[in-house]
Amino acid sequence: MADDWRTDRTGAALRGENPTVLRRLESGFAVIGDVQFLPGYCVLLADEPGVERLSDLPRAARLAFLSDMDRLGEAVERACLRLDPGFRRVNLEILGNTDPFLHAHVWPRYTWEPAELAGMPVWLYPRERWSEERSRLGSRHDVLREAIAAELDALGGADAADATA
Repeated sequence: MADDWRTDRTGAALRGENPTVLRRLESGFAVIGDVQFLPGYCVLLADEPGVERLSDLPRAARLAFLSDMDRLGEAVERACLRLDPGFRRVNLEILGNTDPFLHAHVWPRYTWEPAELAGMPVWLYPRERWSEERSRLGSRHDVLREAIAAELDALGGADAADATA
């Protein structure tokens, strides 16, 4: 499969062509991040193309998105806590400054992070960390993918058994 799914991640997820999808949730798709310099990084993609910000959604859909963000955050927390003794916490972010579609970042944070970055936003990591080969999502992350997906299933919710990855 070509990387063209990256140009329309939500559309590709809706078509079943986004290989990063872990699970379909009520308001969108739980996906594992393209980069894994902080193992377990995930994103919640809203499933409504054209929605740029949380306030574009009706109140019920907003609450569903926030509930799914919470569910994905807890799944990442549980999986990373089990797989890495250095797991510390999860950071949840809805930014929207770069990509013009509603999405939420779920960043696991670790005790082994460099001291000068541990208490800072992830976005302050050096740019090369975002593109280095060893950080790219690959088969070496399959155990992590499976662990997060299993935690999503355990936490329940819409289409919990629908594995689209």
